[in-house]
Amino acid sequence: MNLSVQDVGGKVLAVSQFTLLGDARGQNRPGFTLAERPERANELYEVCCAEMRKLGVPVENGVFRTHMMVTLTNDGPVTILLDSRKAF
Repeated sequence: MNLSVQDVGGKVLAVSQFTLLGDARGQNRPGFTLAERPERANELYEVCCAEMRKLGVPVENGVFRTHMMVTLTNDGPVTILLDSRKAF
C-alpha cells in the first residue's frame, strides 16, 4: 500500500462507473439522483484516463456506456471507501 502503480510497474484497467452511482443507505432501493449526466461522466472518464497516460501509466479501458464483462481478483483484505461528501 506504500507503492504507486508507477513504483511497481503496474497497469490500470479503467472501468467507467460514473453513471452507476447509487446510494442505498437507509432505504430499500438505491437512489441514482446523485449520478452524473452521461455526457459529463464520459468527459471525466476520458480525462482521468488521459491524465494517467500522461504520467506514463499503461491504461486499458472499455467503451463508455456499454455492457462489459469484467473479471476481478481482489488480492488483499483491504476495502477503502472514499466519498468526499459524506462521513461513514
